[in-house]
Amino acid sequence: MTTNTSAPQKLYLMQLGTSTVSVAGRTLEMVLGCYLVETSDGKHILIDSGLPADVPLPAGRPPAEHEQGKNVIEQLGDLGLRPDDIDFLICTHFDLDHAGYHDAFTKAELIVQREHYALARSGHPRFAAARPHWDHPALRYRLIDGDTELLPGLTLLETGGHTPGHQSVLVRLPQSGPVLLAIDAVVMQRLFTPDRKAWPLDDNEEQLRASTRKLLELVESEQVELVIFGHDGQQWQTLKKAPAYYE
Repeated sequence: MTTNTSAPQKLYLMQLGTSTVSVAGRTLEMVLGCYLVETSDGKHILIDSGLPADVPLPAGRPPAEHEQGKNVIEQLGDLGLRPDDIDFLICTHFDLDHAGYHDAFTKAELIVQREHYALARSGHPRFAAARPHWDHPALRYRLIDGDTELLPGLTLLETGGHTPGHQSVLVRLPQSGPVLLAIDAVVMQRLFTPDRKAWPLDDNEEQLRASTRKLLELVESEQVELVIFGHDGQQWQTLKKAPAYYE
């Protein structure tokens, strides 16, 4: 009898760059990142792909306020991987800083929420800048609806609010246990509260709060000890970054 042994074994955090932004009068250190999951049977699952190479610096900011690190292809190369080695690319959403290298992964199956894909394909201006990267004709998409177990130990969680059809990811590791990648449903640790406020780029405050409460309840029910917030520069200073990994 054969059994399905495909389960997460390693989780890599790839820090792609840093920036300093001002939100509500506060100066915040922000991280741009993406993630790689390696499974027990040798599959590689990429989560987001970062800013594209041709992205302009934010208007009016000196270059010192934005520091670009190694891009996702360079980071994968440091791990001995090429874009063609990626089996799945989980698309949390199509904002420019999350979808800028999708078109490099033509051998992968891309996984996205149906609602988000339909909105982006309709021509929504928010996702237009990255469209050449996420809407490349060679890409193969699987559209999903709501929470979905991609494989045992890896669950995609619909967490709209930042954008419609945004998704977070729960990864269950053999030693670290469940790790929650909140992505942009909760970009900073201090926002992980049920009565939080929306930020300027958030789409719907009511949905954002509902998604935050959903993740808070998940952390309690699944006894999640590590929640990784999408852009929290202070938290990322304390985390293992590739080539180190969680297992």
